[in-house]
Amino acid sequence: MTDSRNIVIIGGGHNGLVCAAYLAKAGRKVTVVEAAAQVGGAAATREFAPGYRASVAHLLYLLDQEINKDLALESNGLSIAASGLDTVALAADGNHLTIGADSVEGAGLSSEDKAAYKEYRRFMSKFAAVIGGLHNQVPPRITYERNDLITLGKLALKVRLLGRDDMREFLRIAGINIHDILKENFDNPLLKGALSMDALLGTFSGPRSNNSVFTALHRMSGNNAGAAGAVSIPAGGMGAVTDALAAAATRAGAEIRTGSPVKQILMDGMQVSGVELTNGEQIAAATVVSNADPRTTIMDLLGARNVEAGFARKINNIRAKGNAAKLHLALDDLPGFKGLSQEQLGQRLVIAPSVEYVELAFNHCKYGEYSAHPVAEITIPSVHDSSLAPDGKHVLSAIVQYAPHELGAGWSEGKDAFMKVVFDLLSAYAPDIREKTVASELLTPQDLESEFRLTGGHWHHGELALDQFLMLRPVPKSAQYRAPVDGLYFCGAGCHPGGGIMGSAGRNAANVILAK
Repeated sequence: MTDSRNIVIIGGGHNGLVCAAYLAKAGRKVTVVEAAAQVGGAAATREFAPGYRASVAHLLYLLDQEINKDLALESNGLSIAASGLDTVALAADGNHLTIGADSVEGAGLSSEDKAAYKEYRRFMSKFAAVIGGLHNQVPPRITYERNDLITLGKLALKVRLLGRDDMREFLRIAGINIHDILKENFDNPLLKGALSMDALLGTFSGPRSNNSVFTALHRMSGNNAGAAGAVSIPAGGMGAVTDALAAAATRAGAEIRTGSPVKQILMDGMQVSGVELTNGEQIAAATVVSNADPRTTIMDLLGARNVEAGFARKINNIRAKGNAAKLHLALDDLPGFKGLSQEQLGQRLVIAPSVEYVELAFNHCKYGEYSAHPVAEITIPSVHDSSLAPDGKHVLSAIVQYAPHELGAGWSEGKDAFMKVVFDLLSAYAPDIREKTVASELLTPQDLESEFRLTGGHWHHGELALDQFLMLRPVPKSAQYRAPVDGLYFCGAGCHPGGGIMGSAGRNAANVILAK
C-alpha cells in the first residue's frame, strides 16, 4: 500500500515550492518533481546571452508577507535590490510623467489631474484590499452548507464595511472596463494610457474590455510590504525568490528533483497512487499536487477518461489565451532614453501614450495579428543589480503586448517581423537602442508554452476575470484546490487567487491537504 504520508508535487514553480515548504514543515514526506534543470518556472533567472541573465517574470509586487515571514525567505537568501519603484510614463518628446504611490508629476499635468490621482489611488487601494483579504482563504463552495454561507457572508460584510458611497462605487466598477473609469477621473492622455496598463498586462483584453477594472484591482491586491501595488526588483532577478523558496522547502525536509518531467499521474481505481516520469520511473504517493495549469493536469497528465465528461469539458474551456511576448536585450551600455536620468532608468518604464492607443494596439489580436504599434512595460534591472550583466553592461527586460498565441501567419514566420516592430517602438524613445544591443531574446506566447509548459502561453494559467475568480477558479467543482479524484489537488496560478508571484495558492492548497 502507498504510504499515506507521501506527497508528490508536480512542478517547482513558486506555488509548488510554497506548498512543499508548508507540507514538509508539517511533517509530510514531500517530493517535488520539476521538468526543467532549475526550479522557478517562468520566475527562474536564466542566462539568455553569455554573462546576461533575466527571467520572464521581472517585477515583484504580490509576494505575501506572511509567507515571506513563515518561510524565512531573507534567511534563505532573498534580498531586494530596489523597492517602491515609480512608474515613468514615457513620452516620445521626453516630457514624461512620473507616477508614484501617492502623487504624479510631469509637464502638462493639471492640478485637477494631480488631485484626481490621489483620490483614484485612495479608492482603488481600498477596493483592492477587499480582494487581497481573500487571498489566504479557501474559496467557499456554491452550496447552502453553513460554513460556505458564513464565508460568503463575511465577504459581503467586508464590502458593506467600505461605507455606503465606496460600497456603491465598488459594486459599480468592479466588473466594468478601465477605459470608462480613467475617462471619468482624468484628462491627461499619457496618465490614462499608463494606468490602463496595470489592468491589461498578461491578459487578452483591451481598455474597453469588461473585467479590466477587476484585473487592475488584482494587481494592487497583494498583501505585500509598502503601498498597494508597490513594485520591487529582487537581487539576482526573480529567480532569487524561487531559489529562496526552494531553500526553505529543502530545509523543512522536502526533496526537490529537477530534470524530472512527469509523463502521467498514476491511478489505483479512483485514487491517485503516484506519478510516472518520462524516463519510466514511478514515484508512489497517496497525494499528488499539481502546480501545472489545470488543463495540462487533467487533460494531459491525468487523462479526461478519469473524470466526468462535464468536468473535463469545463476544464478544457478555461480561457487561457496568452497575449504578451517577453523581450530580453543584452546591452553594452545604458540606452539613451530621451529625457531620463540614470536614476529614472532604474524605474518601471511604460510605453502607452494614451488609452486610445492601447485599445488600437489590442484590436489586432482579435484577428490573429500582432500589434503594429504595441505597448510595453520595461525595466533595466542591472541599474540596481550589477550581477545580472558583465561589468559596465546592462540587461533590458520588457513585456510587450499585444502578441497573440494563435498568430494567424504563425510565429515561425512572424517572430522576426515582430522583433523589428518592437525595436522600432523602443527606438522612438531610445534612438540608440539598436546600436547598444549585443544580443536579444524574444519569447512569444508559443515559446512560453513550449519552454515553460504554460497552456496557451498564459502566465496566469487562465484569464483573471469575474467568471474565473474565487469559487469559480479554475472551475466550480475544484475551486477548493481538490480535483474530483481522490488524492489529487491543484496548487498553481490557475487556482484562487490567481497569477503573480504571490504564493497564496500554494499555501492554501497545503492547508486543505493538511486539514484532510
